[in-house]
Amino acid sequence: MQFLLAFIVAAPLLGSAAALLPAPPGLKGKSPEQAVLRHGVTVTGVILAAAVALTLGFDHDAPSRIQATTDISWIQALNVRIHLGVDGISLPLLLMTALLFFLCALYSYFKLPAGPSPKAFVALLLVLESGTLATFAVLDLLLFFLAFEMVLIPMYFLIARWGGAQRQAAAWKFILYTLLGSVVMLLGLLLIGVTAGTFDMVALASDNGRELSHTTQILAVLAIGIGLAVKTPMWPLHSWLPDAHTAAPTVGSVLLAGVLLKMGTYGFVRILLPITPDGMATFAPYLGAFAAVGIVYGSLACLALARKGNKGDLKRLIAYSSVGHMGFVLLGIASMTPTGVNGALFANIAHGLITGLLFFLVGALKDRYGTADLDTLAGATGAALYGRAPRMGAFLAFAAVASLGLPGLAGFWGEMLALFGAFDPAEGLSRPAFLTYTAVGAFGTLLTAAYLLIVVRRVCMGDPKAGSELAVADIQHYEFAAWTPLVALTVLAGLWPAVLLGLTDPAVQKLLAGGNS
Repeated sequence: MQFLLAFIVAAPLLGSAAALLPAPPGLKGKSPEQAVLRHGVTVTGVILAAAVALTLGFDHDAPSRIQATTDISWIQALNVRIHLGVDGISLPLLLMTALLFFLCALYSYFKLPAGPSPKAFVALLLVLESGTLATFAVLDLLLFFLAFEMVLIPMYFLIARWGGAQRQAAAWKFILYTLLGSVVMLLGLLLIGVTAGTFDMVALASDNGRELSHTTQILAVLAIGIGLAVKTPMWPLHSWLPDAHTAAPTVGSVLLAGVLLKMGTYGFVRILLPITPDGMATFAPYLGAFAAVGIVYGSLACLALARKGNKGDLKRLIAYSSVGHMGFVLLGIASMTPTGVNGALFANIAHGLITGLLFFLVGALKDRYGTADLDTLAGATGAALYGRAPRMGAFLAFAAVASLGLPGLAGFWGEMLALFGAFDPAEGLSRPAFLTYTAVGAFGTLLTAAYLLIVVRRVCMGDPKAGSELAVADIQHYEFAAWTPLVALTVLAGLWPAVLLGLTDPAVQKLLAGGNS
């Protein structure tokens, strides 16, 4: 177990270096390009297999205990250690990350985005995977920061070199926003580590803020929270996200929504809730307010983009929907209750699966039609996917109803538990304020259903005989292979939520109690 986790974190970096080397003569295949893409599928597949093995070997009877630990002294002068481990909070995120990277590598093998060298593409993809996996596995504040920052450069180049229109501006906006947020976050992490005398996240969580004064906790939450809120993204620090999603290649959008956004909310749960509880209690009402506004703002922006005549880009619409969905995650965290935090973690996984599927589908539509503009796709009568490409239409309709929170699918449980948590927040928080946030969030679910049903009507329905020159191919075999696991897991999590909640709940209970239960 200890070896498996270290291997999962380090192997993508080794694979990235190997991708830049010439392929051995017997493995070149038809072309060097094919060989390096096969290398990407192989490495991500091995990482996924290791993550599955780690999950099977995980002690499910003690999900609150940190398992598969590695703890080695690294920088003695600063008391920084290479400390790795997983519990019921980080294990689902680790597994989902490994799955999404494998599916993206598989998809890219058959549909490589236009751009420079495939070697560079695969190498950057693997560096990105290592950074995201490390973020969910490290248990030292400075290592967390390094892993958190490690993803910025590869994602910048994936957008800037393999993206679509306006890719340079979108890539610069992405990296400037996140870098500025990270500089502030580093100050907060250093403040905690220097004041408490350790950067070890397990020791700090067990101490539950007793070594940190109230003023120190407030300053730390403010500094770290800004950096995490940018990556989440929280309204009004979200404006980099729509541009980045619109310009990014399909797999870039899938990974940005499915993995990178989770790093911010994971930081709130892993660092701020247990280490600075008093500071979080001070800022929780404000975090809840920003979350509630984000839910409604994201939905209204999507409604505006979905309306006929507004030239709404489907990728941009799905990006704005992420602002709303991540608002539910932040609302659950702001409640500071086990119910709300469990809902936030569940919504994280559900959003990764469902929005990843949506970006895959929208990318496939853009490849076929040459545009993601909703008015162009729908034409006068609708794009009529049910008649022209029925399987793709069925996948899109499924992803839409899952995203709007249909009971029985994964999207329902996270949002419902987040609202329940806000309905009865932790002791000391203003219940009238959180009741207001609950009402606003519930109204946001109606707006979410409205814009997604409009999208389904305009894209899936219509006259298949009208505009026959826009006929498209239905789902290809590689698309079916990349998308089906996301559909299956969305159904599984929706019908059997105890699979995920059984992991997260004991770990959340212990985290909120400062390691005492």
